Amino acid sequence: CTGHVQSMMKDSDLKRDSGIPERVTLKKEIGLLSACTIIIGNIIGSGIFISPKGVLEHSGSVGLALVVWVLGGGIAALGSLCYAELGVTIPKSGGDYSYVTEIFGGLMGFLLLWSAVLIMYPTTLAVIALTFSNYVLQPVFPHCVPPYIATRMLSTICILFLTWVNCYSVRLATRIQDTFTVGKLLALGLIITVGLVQIFGGNYESLTPQVAFMFNKAPSIGQIALAFLHASFAFSGWNFLNYVTEEVVDPRRLETAAMSPEELLSSNAVAVTFGEKLLGMFSTLMPISVALSTFGGINGYLFTSSRLCFSGAREGHLPSLLAMIHFKHCTPIPALLVCCTATIVILCIGETHSLINYVSFINYLSYGVTIASLLYYRWKKPNLYRPIKVSLLVPVCYLLFWALLLGFSLHSDPLVCGVGLVIMLTGVPVYFLGVYWKDKPKCIYDFTEWATYLGQRVFFVVYPQIDPIEVAEWTDRSSFTSKASGPL
Repeated sequence: CTGHVQSMMKDSDLKRDSGIPERVTLKKEIGLLSACTIIIGNIIGSGIFISPKGVLEHSGSVGLALVVWVLGGGIAALGSLCYAELGVTIPKSGGDYSYVTEIFGGLMGFLLLWSAVLIMYPTTLAVIALTFSNYVLQPVFPHCVPPYIATRMLSTICILFLTWVNCYSVRLATRIQDTFTVGKLLALGLIITVGLVQIFGGNYESLTPQVAFMFNKAPSIGQIALAFLHASFAFSGWNFLNYVTEEVVDPRRLETAAMSPEELLSSNAVAVTFGEKLLGMFSTLMPISVALSTFGGINGYLFTSSRLCFSGAREGHLPSLLAMIHFKHCTPIPALLVCCTATIVILCIGETHSLINYVSFINYLSYGVTIASLLYYRWKKPNLYRPIKVSLLVPVCYLLFWALLLGFSLHSDPLVCGVGLVIMLTGVPVYFLGVYWKDKPKCIYDFTEWATYLGQRVFFVVYPQIDPIEVAEWTDRSSFTSKASGPL
């Protein structure tokens, strides 16, 4: 027995000396600061610098655009409260996908996973990367749109670099997120400060009710709904901490007047136009700040979307190789590479504002299904322990707005919304062929096993080890009654 103990201690020392962790698993390296910067970094990615054009274009006036922004923020806040309850009730990485799979079953969860992996997150990453390259290149091409090839090449280089960072170290990725979030806040702080200076200086003609609500053409209900979809793109990211719940340390603790409308609509880079008009010799600060903001946004989206692939593979809905992590760095390298590849493919397809319409519709659809699962779970398991328990009025109000928004959007732009629905529904045959059908021919299983083994050898990845203590804690919590839960 003594010899066995000494042998185990020797192996432990060898692992420590070689840098191999004692237990190969996702590390809890996301503290309170990093958790906050993940949320801030994903919300303030690129949407706030892209969406103003789309919101104003569809709303038809400055005043109605401001109303859309305020209501959009309020709805996002209601949704975040619902996700806070789900996040601590079902403490699993994967966000919407994990909750819907747990509550509604495999098919519904797979459809969310399918649309997210196929279009939603690669497209969002592509939009942020294109925004990054446009703002970096805009000063080089001040009087024209940056060349197509140049923007795509720079976007691809940025995505490849940040993919390497996320493959190398979770801690390094979160440090980048923390640092570049400061750049985002500086950019927004600069815009807000200059805007306030203009307002107090008397330059607020566009904000007076007579001018602000002056329409060249009265917008339809459907156009207003599309304006909300563009605003929702800017606010998206408020649910992303739920994708990395298992890597959070103690997750229960967390949970423009200066530009004319015509200038905003004609601008290819809103923040650059803003800086050139109002910052004079300091105008170069604006594209630099936005570039820092979008760079951090790409990092945040890569970090969180790869955990969605990881969670899907762990549930058996994606190839098992995607559920493996590097034996030394403990990062989900195969999942990161899938996200990187899908994004680079999307980069070569579509125009930014069209892509936003597709993504926003699918985003809102998945949000609504997830929040509906909260209500169903309350009815199905009323006594389940819930550290956070929101008032039923919160999810009900969100779902009412959600139904109206999607209905009017579908009526106004049936092609874009219809394509989004078709993309999601193509996952049905894939689910039944790839997941539900268990008695596949032996040659398929042999090929899958060979490909998985090859991937393990190429990427040095293994299945993560499950901590039995954490599993026991989660099981014990689920057996508690909800007496300790109070309304939020």
